[in-house]
Amino acid sequence: MKNNFPLSGLFFATVSIFIWGITFVSTKYLLRSFSSYEILVLRFLLAYAGLWILRPRRLHLSERKQELYFMLAGFSGVTAYQFMENMAISYTSASNVSIIVSICPIFTAIFAQIFLKERHLTMYFNIGFLLAIFGIALVSFNGVVEFHLNPKGDVLALCSALCWGLYSICVSKINSLRLDSIQVTRRIFFWAVVFMLPIGIFSLLRFGAALPAGEGLQIQNNISVFFDSAFNLKRFSNPLNWLNLCFLGLGASAFCFAAWNIACEKLGTVRATVGIYLIPVVTIVFAFFALGEKISLMGAIGALLTISGLFVSEIKKN
Repeated sequence: MKNNFPLSGLFFATVSIFIWGITFVSTKYLLRSFSSYEILVLRFLLAYAGLWILRPRRLHLSERKQELYFMLAGFSGVTAYQFMENMAISYTSASNVSIIVSICPIFTAIFAQIFLKERHLTMYFNIGFLLAIFGIALVSFNGVVEFHLNPKGDVLALCSALCWGLYSICVSKINSLRLDSIQVTRRIFFWAVVFMLPIGIFSLLRFGAALPAGEGLQIQNNISVFFDSAFNLKRFSNPLNWLNLCFLGLGASAFCFAAWNIACEKLGTVRATVGIYLIPVVTIVFAFFALGEKISLMGAIGALLTISGLFVSEIKKN
């Protein structure tokens, strides 16, 4: 059993959640010059390179079968999660996706009970979950009530949440091996990029374009949508493009994933994952201060409900 809220675990979880909550600003800027697929690949290639520079040593595993945890983590938590989330946004609204993906803590708790024999699905956990999801819905709409069900997009978002739950269990298994967190994260990113490349090539050959070039764009059978401006090297001469790519690659990926793995080890996988409820809250607060976007009464109430749900989830029976 983990100690109650170790400070180091809380610190790493809080910083990761804050950074992930503001990545939308960098992503929106980069979508002017790059497709979402290109941003994804460049982001994790930069992250992998940065972690190699930071820890230029090979990770040695005691058993070959342990590699399966890294392969599954790279595929589920990075490749499949990111691809499905991006594709979901092309079929349904960003609000729908935000709400559905935010249910990943319940999947993590279910998987932990099945695969790790941990009991987290208490009455308080479930009440906190319902409070948080209702709050996230209010935050996502932020005064604009517009919820349109789209089976294809919503199923993709649901699968994305399932993937993060599976990733969390893989991280828990990997943490039990007591390996270096930076080397662990680097190995996960290696497999993530390995899985990204064939998926991208297959999509390009099969559909011409399987991923949206930007948020809200519909899938089109056009190579320029998948690899937007793929042969335009001028975009790499833009220092702001590099700044945002480095933020996403080195900050939101290399640092945050390593920090998140540490948080899962210190706090426990399910407890750390519950913190994901706060990402939409961080997003609207940051947008208010940095971009001047308004927070409606609905959004403010939603933020309070989300935070309340987080605390209720942590109530333990005596």
